[in-house]
This record gives sequence, structure tokens and C-alpha cells, in this order.
Amino acid sequence: MKSFPLILATGLLSISAAVAQQKPATTTTTTTTRPSASSTATAVERDLRIFADWVSDKVSRTADDIARETPKVAEEFDRQSKRIDKAVDSLTVEGKREYSIQKKRYGAWSARQDSLDRAARQPETAQQSQDRMLGEKVVLGRARATELPDLYARFIETTRTQRRNWTATDWSNASAVLSRLNARYDQVREQLPLEERVRIRSWQGEFRTLEKARDVKGVMAE
Repeated sequence: MKSFPLILATGLLSISAAVAQQKPATTTTTTTTRPSASSTATAVERDLRIFADWVSDKVSRTADDIARETPKVAEEFDRQSKRIDKAVDSLTVEGKREYSIQKKRYGAWSARQDSLDRAARQPETAQQSQDRMLGEKVVLGRARATELPDLYARFIETTRTQRRNWTATDWSNASAVLSRLNARYDQVREQLPLEERVRIRSWQGEFRTLEKARDVKGVMAE
């Protein structure tokens, strides 16, 4: 005969097996997680920081640096601003104010670029060339002898600082301005002391030297 403990143990195992068979299977439910409001706010705030840095970079660039990129810049502005517009309601009051400021900065810069582009497409008049090179509007035919040293000084300083970016037209315009300066100088030079006349002759020679150096570089480049 089987012992009582063995019979008891066998019975308990049978009961456990029966319970396990009757236990319902666990069902796994997959849920879709949607972005929370806080995560959306964080994302748009990050986009705003990127946008602000981008605007600051563009408005600090010179017209010459940015001219070739203008179409791409406009496309990038549209892309970034539309991305922020989709979640603008998630921005704080300060964030919305910052976004508005950056868009206005870009708008003012873009309008200025358009104005410069239109001006660049229009040929510069002789008077405009003279005003630009001398730093002010001057009627050279009525300039006093005492004014000429300062006018020559401004002319040669403009040549020194800007000549590397000059086109053939710019050089031609500058030469024309110098010719008008020289014509007035010839009329009043006797009224100037020798020291001033020596300085003016030195500046006249410097311009011609720089002009010839530019011509030599052009020939070598060809």
C-alpha cells in the first residue's frame, strides 16, 4: 500500500495541474503613444532657438556675401517658419514674442537686400561715383583750393580700401573722378603751398600705380 504522504502529494499535484489548465491566457494589448504637450513645446522651443541663430547669422552677413545665396535663404526661411507655425500655440508668451521679433528682423533685412539688389542693377551715374569716392556731394568746379588736399585724401583712401572688389567699370569711374579733381587742381594749384602740391602729386601717382598693377594682374589672369 502507498503511504498516506505520497497519496497526499500526488493529489496536490493533480489539483495544481487542473488549475493551471483552467487559468485564462494573458492577452497583450499594444497601445499607441502620442506626443505629450510638454514634448511638443520642447521641440518647438528648440526650433525657435535654431531659427533665431539662423536669422542672426544672415542679417550679420554683408550684401556681397549673401547675394549669391538669396533664393536659398528665402526657401530656408519659409521652411523653418512654417515648421514653427505648426506648433506656435505651444510656445510661451516670451517664445511667441521672440518669434515675432526674429521674423521682423528677417523681414527688414530682406527688404534692405531687395533695395540693394535693385540699386546694383542700375548703372551708377558720374555724380554718384564721385559722391561715393569723395564721401560727400561736391561741385568740383567750385571747390576751393584749400579743400582739394582733403578731397584727394578721401579719394585715395577709398581707392586703397575698395579696389580689390572693383570691377573694370569701377576703375573707369574712379579714373574719371580723378580727372575732374585734377582739372580743378590745375586751376587753383598756385594758391596752395608747395607741401600740399607735393602731397597731391604723390596721391595722383599712387592711383595710377594701383591702376597699372590691376591691369597687370588682369593680363596675367588671362
